[in-house]
Amino acid sequence: MIKIVVVGANHAGTSAINFLTDLSKENEVVVFDKNTNISFLGCGMALWIGNQIRGSEGLFYSNKEKLEAKGARVTMEADITRIDFDKKIVYGTVKGSQPIEESYDKLILATGSIPIMPKIKGMDLENVQQVKIFQNAQEVIDKLKNPEIKNIAVVGAGYIGVELAEAFQRHQKNVVLIDAMPSSLSNYYDKPFTDLMDKNLSDHGIKLAYNQLVQEIKGTSKVEAVVTDKGEYPADMVVVCIGFRPNTGLGKDRLETFKNGAYSVNLKQETSMKDVYAIGDCATVFDNSLGEKSYIALATNAVRSGIVAAHNAADVPLEGIGVQGSNGINIYDLKMVSSGLTVERAKKLGLDVDFTDFEDLQRPEFMEHDNPPVKLRIVYDKKTRVIIGAQMASTYDMSMGIHMFSLAIQEKLTIDKLKLLDIFFLPHFNKPYNYITMAALGAK
Repeated sequence: MIKIVVVGANHAGTSAINFLTDLSKENEVVVFDKNTNISFLGCGMALWIGNQIRGSEGLFYSNKEKLEAKGARVTMEADITRIDFDKKIVYGTVKGSQPIEESYDKLILATGSIPIMPKIKGMDLENVQQVKIFQNAQEVIDKLKNPEIKNIAVVGAGYIGVELAEAFQRHQKNVVLIDAMPSSLSNYYDKPFTDLMDKNLSDHGIKLAYNQLVQEIKGTSKVEAVVTDKGEYPADMVVVCIGFRPNTGLGKDRLETFKNGAYSVNLKQETSMKDVYAIGDCATVFDNSLGEKSYIALATNAVRSGIVAAHNAADVPLEGIGVQGSNGINIYDLKMVSSGLTVERAKKLGLDVDFTDFEDLQRPEFMEHDNPPVKLRIVYDKKTRVIIGAQMASTYDMSMGIHMFSLAIQEKLTIDKLKLLDIFFLPHFNKPYNYITMAALGAK
């Protein structure tokens, strides 16, 4: 019997714990988590905040009782403050008082990520919010009930910022979305797609303040305005969501780290130290579109990394196959999905790429209802013609299509292989000259 300690029990940790208890009933699984709850689906926060779902109950898929019923020993509100990697002991406290001193044979670090908070004047004012965990979202929801909060500034136009801007506008608040980049979602899409999203946001009354750096948050005790290098915007609440950094304070001095501070792991989720694994947002991933290690903080990556680490910690060998960073968003019914690299990011990395675009109705023209256009871009290496990225947008739910492109990137499929791909035709679903086929045929 071996003793496996898991530090952190949200997506990655819960995944690892579930598989550890499934793989062996003989091993001892000990879990420590700092929060009062686990398995909160942060990707559903904006739906909850924007009253698009009934409440938060469905955003949890596990809890302490479920994991303990499977055989794990779980301690909540446990702050692990130090790890002796030589003696294999973790130290900390429960609820700030009761001491923790737990030995381990194998250790899985699932400590996640921490919101990046800019060091600017006014960050300590009342109603400056971050939104990552359940408690953050609950606090924002409670404050939205205050009729004095009319103007909300969202700083950061990534996925979370865009989703929150929609959520606040659904409460009839005056919303300004501020970002240093020239568009929203710039890490995931090229300009023809970000233009679609920005028009979508603007058409719904959200003010866009791009190419602007926040310099100060003004107010006496409460927030009153946000000052950028190009203007000043009234704000009764400011939500800061400019990104996350890996939470690696426990092991950064002993374990090898990536350039952004994440634990560097191999395809078995092993760190540079024997018997120590790292999973989820605190660890690297292998990016198949780049062919090298990278950092992509997504819940799906976290879950997969937990599965891999659990197998190896339980002495059941398993290697990950890398990721493509596949992702999606749905704002006011505009659905956008992507996988791999954009043209812009590829060029910044020094890659010589080309792309092919195509736009068409989802189904034949005689299908007069529920037949919106779909926009597609496929990015490929100019020399090898291997597909390294794809982007899709429509009000039609074409999201499953990105999974095919994810697999294509993973398996290093060339753009030419798509030209005569066996894609079925039925008017209920698509056109005989499918947009995927047509985009591939249009590649240079």
